Amino acid sequence: MTTALITHDACLNHVTPQGHPERVARMEHLLPALNGKTLLREEAPLATDDDLRLSHPQRYIDRIRAASPEEGYNQLDGDTWMSPGSLESALRAVGGAIRGVDMVLAGEARNAFVAMRPPGHHAETETPMGFCMFGTVAIAARHALERHGLSRVAVVDFDVHHGNGSQDLLWSEGRCLFVSSHQFPLWPGSGTPDERGAHDNVLNVPLAPGSGGARFRAEYEGQVFPAVETFKPELILISAGFDAHRDDPLANLELVEDDFAWVTRKLCAIAADQCEGRVVSCLEGGYDLRALAASAAAHVDALIAAAG
Repeated sequence: MTTALITHDACLNHVTPQGHPERVARMEHLLPALNGKTLLREEAPLATDDDLRLSHPQRYIDRIRAASPEEGYNQLDGDTWMSPGSLESALRAVGGAIRGVDMVLAGEARNAFVAMRPPGHHAETETPMGFCMFGTVAIAARHALERHGLSRVAVVDFDVHHGNGSQDLLWSEGRCLFVSSHQFPLWPGSGTPDERGAHDNVLNVPLAPGSGGARFRAEYEGQVFPAVETFKPELILISAGFDAHRDDPLANLELVEDDFAWVTRKLCAIAADQCEGRVVSCLEGGYDLRALAASAAAHVDALIAAAG
């Protein structure tokens, strides 16, 4: 078995205003860092409205489509922008996550990394925010549940910002465990331990600024891994944000590449024990270009090693 890399050149056409951290250069650095690795390379397909409706109402989908500009930019909220290529890129990010689920569940790959942008874990049911338009990982989870008939899907989000959108979209989904570790206090301000989900299916692990790898690992060993193991998932989805890196300009959680490799190895080991190694990871944040490329490469190396 192998690791699938799912991406598409459309991710280079989602252009943001000069100075915006979620920029084309992220993929121009990340994708070359994966060259030469043993990967099953797959193009991300377009998500359909039927796919998006797994988590978003049609009126919201129509609103995002209508906001797509023919030229220039359209600002959806304080920091979420669309250019003429943004809609396709966002649709292929969702489509790539769905394709990853299909490949892993069909046995075409042991695990998968979806290298697309924009990210998705801040998009709420009817609210684009935090660079995000559609709830990519939440949609992928619902796809596994509704279309593949799975009973339990775990989502683990180690982006430095709380995955408020994924939490919103999965709050009432008792078949899904959503776990988010994140710096707190930090934008968006949510993600406290008392936010538990409608079915006690949400676990938030806030980390103080400057926590570093030792604290991060201790909390995963003490809270996250036991929760995932107890849930007994049939599939693990990862929101892989690399903005918890010590060089990232948007936060200061102080992780390094080996911390991302470590958590990936541990989650893959749980997956090997409980769900035939089935893991699909989707890119979220990471805004220092060197740190993003190096961290994503370490993450993918761990996925490749787990795929055997």
